[in-house]
Amino acid sequence: MTPGAKNISFVCGSCGYASPKWLGRCPNCGEWNTLVQAVHAAEGKGESRHAESTRLGAIATRGYDRLSTGIGELDRVLGGGIVCGALILVGGDPGIGKSTLALTAMNGLLKDRQKVLYVTGEESLQQLRLRAQRLGIDESMEALAETDLDAVLGVVGKNGADVVVLDSIQTMESPTTAAPRGSVAQLKEITDTLMRYSKQNQVSFVIVGHVTKEGAIAGPKLLEHMVDTVLYFEGDRGMNFRILRAIKNRFGSTNEIGVFEMLEGGLNEVRNPSALFLSDRQARKEGSAVFPGIEGTRALLVEIQSLVSHSYLAMPRRTAVGIDQTRLSMLIAVLDKRAGLNLGAEDIYMNVVGGVSIDETASDLSVVSALASSSRRKPVPVDAVFIGEIGLTGEVRPVGMMEKRLKESQKLGFKKAYVPDNGMKGVTVQGIEAIAIKDIEALMVRLFP
Repeated sequence: MTPGAKNISFVCGSCGYASPKWLGRCPNCGEWNTLVQAVHAAEGKGESRHAESTRLGAIATRGYDRLSTGIGELDRVLGGGIVCGALILVGGDPGIGKSTLALTAMNGLLKDRQKVLYVTGEESLQQLRLRAQRLGIDESMEALAETDLDAVLGVVGKNGADVVVLDSIQTMESPTTAAPRGSVAQLKEITDTLMRYSKQNQVSFVIVGHVTKEGAIAGPKLLEHMVDTVLYFEGDRGMNFRILRAIKNRFGSTNEIGVFEMLEGGLNEVRNPSALFLSDRQARKEGSAVFPGIEGTRALLVEIQSLVSHSYLAMPRRTAVGIDQTRLSMLIAVLDKRAGLNLGAEDIYMNVVGGVSIDETASDLSVVSALASSSRRKPVPVDAVFIGEIGLTGEVRPVGMMEKRLKESQKLGFKKAYVPDNGMKGVTVQGIEAIAIKDIEALMVRLFP
């Protein structure tokens, strides 16, 4: 093929499979009528590039230059701010607040004298300004309503920008790919172009992406592999709480979370989420226990609720929100076997208040305490927290970062902590009593004498 000629192929809009000819059904994913024509410029064969390897010790290094957004919770999740030249993907359900978060972050960068550009492909400039006025955004921010990627990069190259927001990537299109907007082929081409541009010009891109009904960012998984950072904005639109967590972060930890509250005037960062999650907790109610969890570098106290009721079904229900279902089934079996609680014929519902998800085994003691409290219809001490992992033989095992958990509990006014028998070695926290629990039988004696 001569240089400058066009190479025509057909790309599946569902999975990205490429074929030299049109097919009615994609042989990779099995979908019908998803292959569309894609035209690429064919490059002539030139001389092969000369490459040489380099010893790692000979490579000059420097720290990452970070830009603070002025939003402490967002900067925490990012690892200290936006890294210059980074490609950041923000995903979340429609209406969860992704655009509001991005617009507020750009406003913080603008106040720090950074040059930003907000590109919207979903709203008109008039709609964007109305939303900016409601959020109190500085109206000197540069905005662009455009869906052509080449036109966007042309504006960025002409006017210059430190950070660019693309809202959303599903509305963008690259003229070099003849696939429909939002298709897999388009998303691949756009992300690849942005990645090369950001690294060459040290421009950071914040890409807003929609999620599918399964909760994954719409488009191929390759989209997440190509970018530097993947953030998910989570929460129930019926509640005010929003949680931002990093799924991937090349420049920081993926264990940090940011907590926000959605108000009429926009997003409000929550600097003390423990106090917020426990603000509506009702004292002396059975089926409730408090767990001091660890999210990244911070301790976060959450309320674990349980409801145990007689089942009229042949197979009792087991429903868990925010807790691993398999782990819950194991703890129910341990309670049956080691503590004598007959829960086999009971419907059991578990919930972590505030929409937080817990994946720590350190929450086991809180879960079984809430279950036993609901089953026996007796509340646990209202000024107590529960920390510990439970084994299949009913023993309570020690967990890490005990001092940080207890200090946060003491700061919020808790006076007691039910902890593993040998889990307090070298840990001293004033103002809170540590009650050592050897096994699950000892816990039942302590709570329900």
